[in-house]
Amino acid sequence: MIDNESGEDYLEAILRLSSAKQDVHSVEVARELGVSKPAVTKAMRILTQKGYVQIIDNHIHLTESGQKYAASVYERHRTLTDFLRNLGVSAEAAETDACRMEHILSEETYAAIRRSVKGK
Repeated sequence: MIDNESGEDYLEAILRLSSAKQDVHSVEVARELGVSKPAVTKAMRILTQKGYVQIIDNHIHLTESGQKYAASVYERHRTLTDFLRNLGVSAEAAETDACRMEHILSEETYAAIRRSVKGK
């Protein structure tokens, strides 16, 4: 598990970028997150040490565990965005707030929101 929200944001960004094209570069991650390329390099070093990403020929790839973790974070983000949109929050505010909320909600609260959104 990652002990800070920025690591989860990096994984989520890599997941989104890799769904559009297979090879992801640090400059694309930097652009996606609005951070510097050196910040991406530092984050990739940490995520590599944790076993979530691999860098092969300057291409960033999620490992199996990185893929699972990123998918979990992304699902949480989408569910929270949908929840806020269902409450009448604007798309822009819902995206911004969901990005913050996804890192701080307890599992219990998230599960209740997920049940509400999914109708289960």
